[in-house]
Amino acid sequence: MNRKIAVVGLGYVGLPVAVSFGKQHEVIGFDINEQRIKELKEGYDRTNEVDEKDLLDTNIIFTADKNELKKADFIIVAVPTPINKHNQPDLNPLLKASETVGSVMNEGTIVVYESTVYPGATEEDCVPVLEKFSGLKSGEDFFVGYSPERINPGDKVHTFETITKVVSGQTPEVLNIVADVYSSVVKAGVHKAETIKVAEAAKVIENTQRDVNIALMNELAVIFDKMNVSTKDVLKAAGTKWNFLKFSPGLVGGHCIGVDPYYLTHKAQELGHHPEVILAGRRINDGMAKHIASSIIKKMLKKGFPVIGANINVLGLTFKENTPDLRNTKVIDVIKELQDFGLNVIVNDVEADPKEAKKFYDLDLRNTDELNTEDVLVLTVPHDDYLINKEKYLELVSDDGLIFDIKGIIEDNDLKEKQSIWRL
Repeated sequence: MNRKIAVVGLGYVGLPVAVSFGKQHEVIGFDINEQRIKELKEGYDRTNEVDEKDLLDTNIIFTADKNELKKADFIIVAVPTPINKHNQPDLNPLLKASETVGSVMNEGTIVVYESTVYPGATEEDCVPVLEKFSGLKSGEDFFVGYSPERINPGDKVHTFETITKVVSGQTPEVLNIVADVYSSVVKAGVHKAETIKVAEAAKVIENTQRDVNIALMNELAVIFDKMNVSTKDVLKAAGTKWNFLKFSPGLVGGHCIGVDPYYLTHKAQELGHHPEVILAGRRINDGMAKHIASSIIKKMLKKGFPVIGANINVLGLTFKENTPDLRNTKVIDVIKELQDFGLNVIVNDVEADPKEAKKFYDLDLRNTDELNTEDVLVLTVPHDDYLINKEKYLELVSDDGLIFDIKGIIEDNDLKEKQSIWRL
């Protein structure tokens, strides 16, 4: 493998990719965020995906100067692909990255996209931008490939190197080069997709499948709640069957499961098909914050607790456990619903960056030692610290208070005699 590699976008996805390659090859790591580049040069990763030792031990040239990309002939693009407020795909970061790459790209370069997109986006949306800004022709002067990212933030077991990598290329020859490059670092091996569109589609359905299955669990949780039946107990019993799929109800946010299905539904609707099952799942999952908030209010009223002006402790703001990632977290929807009811919501998160919480959501996070005992405690994100120090955090709810356990980590024997618990 004699390709000079560059990675464009050094976030939750791009940085682990760059570090893995940097263990064996010289890599150019590019990001437009100069503060991010400064921190990475100092060995600090604010996403907590890569530790200081791995950062400093890898052969990566961190830079915000796009001209450094001229030295590369294999450029991996790993920038975010979010949705806008109307749940429509926002390709702006991807297209801007394509402009940057195109403006410095040399003949013979292979550009591989890892960002999640709808089938066809690489060739229909990105390639024209690369051609425009490079003056080169795709398929002759340069080539493209697609290899969907499978990074799971906060997961130290399923990593870039241990997950099978799907790869694709514009031609059979390019496919083989892309496969060889990734095979040099991905121990789990690669799967060669037949076309770029196949690889794009494979990525977008991975999370769509999870989204639909979680939506079913969420709908069941709502139904069982009305029946006063424990969803956790039902799933435990059903899970004894060998072919029962073990999904759990919960808030579905983040940059993947809560976003990717909209890329597929957007393309489907563009082609004249209304994707009923996928959109139904999205509506259910997006509606869970309202269900949780209204359940909290109902339980408070039944208990005789005041609502308007009452303090309520919420533990966890990130979109999932053991990561500082606040992107598209649905916990904020629960918080806003509770605030609309007149509650004073006090939020703590042991993983999140308080500055980012303020920037993204205008929310002031409280340190753990600043929390007082209140009548209501809501545990939304099961960070390890909350689990390990469960007893300490349960002291934050009064002896006859209410506990709302969204992820089902509090057992009945953890409670005091007069305390009540509600689980999703």
